[in-house]
Amino acid sequence: MEKKIVKDMMFLSQVSQPASQEDLPLAKDLQDTLQANRETCVGLAANMIGVQKRVIIFNIGMIPMVMFNPVLKSFEGPYETEEGCLSLTGVRPTTRYEKITVSYRDIHWKEQTITLTGFPAQICQHELDHLEGVII
Repeated sequence: MEKKIVKDMMFLSQVSQPASQEDLPLAKDLQDTLQANRETCVGLAANMIGVQKRVIIFNIGMIPMVMFNPVLKSFEGPYETEEGCLSLTGVRPTTRYEKITVSYRDIHWKEQTITLTGFPAQICQHELDHLEGVII
């Protein structure tokens, strides 16, 4: 179900709690909300729809990737960029990494590891920041 985007900075600045298998339905809410905002959004964290759990979604091309309890394992190739966010107005400068490796649980609750580069890596880092209460 599509959810309203949270813009409360106090709420968004809190560190999200670990997700459990009981949180699997969040994937559908995140997917529906991402789809509804597809013109201006390429990724979401669960706290952006009002749930303080460690769940993110972002597009790799046209395919949505859902990650439960993602952990950034490695990163390389820092660069400066500007990003926007549905929870904020305008764009802000930030440092991102060209290549990252992330471990996570998928929608079947299986442990996975993926290496991302380029724009998908940038989006994933933005959503990972949300889980830590970091707002660009």
